[in-house]
Amino acid sequence: MPGNRNTGEDWSPEAKLAVVVETASMSEAELSAYCREKGLYPEQVQRWKEACLQGAGMQEDRDKAAQKQKRESRKTIKKLKAEVRRKDKALAETTSLLVLSKKLEALYGEDPDSSEDD
Repeated sequence: MPGNRNTGEDWSPEAKLAVVVETASMSEAELSAYCREKGLYPEQVQRWKEACLQGAGMQEDRDKAAQKQKRESRKTIKKLKAEVRRKDKALAETTSLLVLSKKLEALYGEDPDSSEDD
């Protein structure tokens, strides 16, 4: 029998869960007999049950938060990829204009921006 027979409080979480599972379908009289046999109090078993339920609820909340974070991350990634594509297109256009400007300069031998009024 795990833990201290007098208190049951130093039982492992696995042992406490096992007690909660074992006693889940018991009537009050059966639970009392079980507790006497194990050296526990019904209130302890009730606290352990509440702790198990609370832990399950917290896990559910963590799972929901993780799913929400995952959705937000996907949305952010999608937005960033779109921005990178837009900037790549702008860079390609600017590069093309620069190349055309250099070709025009090479063709005419002067800077196309300078005027002939000099």
